[in-house]
Amino acid sequence: MVARALHLASPRGQFPMIAVNVAALPETLLEAELFGHVKGAFTGASQQRMGRCEQANRSTLFLDEIGDLPLDIQTKLLRFLQEREFQRVGSSETIRVDVRMIVAANVNLLDLVRQGRFREDLYYRLSVIPITVPPLRERPEDIPLLANHFIAKACLQEDIALRRLAPATLAKLRAFSWPGNVRQLENAVEMSIAFSGNRELLIPSDFALTGGPLLGSTLQSIADKPG
Repeated sequence: MVARALHLASPRGQFPMIAVNVAALPETLLEAELFGHVKGAFTGASQQRMGRCEQANRSTLFLDEIGDLPLDIQTKLLRFLQEREFQRVGSSETIRVDVRMIVAANVNLLDLVRQGRFREDLYYRLSVIPITVPPLRERPEDIPLLANHFIAKACLQEDIALRRLAPATLAKLRAFSWPGNVRQLENAVEMSIAFSGNRELLIPSDFALTGGPLLGSTLQSIADKPG
């Protein structure tokens, strides 16, 4: 979502952002996914295919879970970043594009560099403007805004009256550690609306929070009070 916001706020926002989840693709297909391939380049390549780098020309290419990128593909990605050009798998034709790249990782890439699992030169080539997105547990002041946004979104989708958070419910949400971050909060909101029936007010018992303890006995006792 951060990458998409950056993309839409830029002049490139008039074109679709191209996103690739590196961790979701097998190593054997990653190069073809990024750079494309020609017909007959490998078994199953029945026709020529444009890769994500080419699709992102004049736009933004977002690579999620970049820490899972194999070392040999890292080398080719580094060359692409430096030269702004690439070759499809099985082709000798050089293709030049204008791509702005945004990458994301849920691990410390410098740790991977020290372990020899991520190229140091690629790390510094990518790390032009680093943006750290703190986990939800470190920014509880964002929880009311996010929770109310998700409530409004869910009520609109279900075509039901807008729900409200009871003060004790909000205290419970702020005290929880949210191991699943913002996605877990959105799922918890949707579940609470389903549990609330026709009630306008969402109470603490509507939120069945799992996967992390409540933080602080004082906040927990406040959250458990009715109303």
